[in-house]
Amino acid sequence: MDSIIEQLNANLKIVYRQSLDADKKLDELQQQGLGKFTALFPADAGFTFEAKRFKPYVLDVAADVESLSSEGFSEEKLKTTVIKLQQLLQLLATFK
Repeated sequence: MDSIIEQLNANLKIVYRQSLDADKKLDELQQQGLGKFTALFPADAGFTFEAKRFKPYVLDVAADVESLSSEGFSEEKLKTTVIKLQQLLQLLATFK
C-alpha cells in the first residue's frame, strides 16, 4: 500500500506544478475577457464542489490521498482518488 501512496504523491507533485501554470493561463484569459465558465469540471466528475481554478481540485485530491494513508486503505476510496487525479491530468494536458 505504501508504494501506491508514494506513486499518488509523486503524481500529485506533477499535477500541482502544472496546475500553477494552468491557473496563471486562466487568469490571463479572464483578464482578456475570455474564459467565461463556472467550473473546470461538471458536477458529476466526482468532486464535491465547483471551482474556476485547478488548485482547489488538486488540494481535494491531496486530501483524499492523505485520508487513504491515515484513515486506512479503502479500494473504493483509491478508485475515486485515481479517477479524480486522471481527470486533472487530462484537463491539464490541454493547457500545454
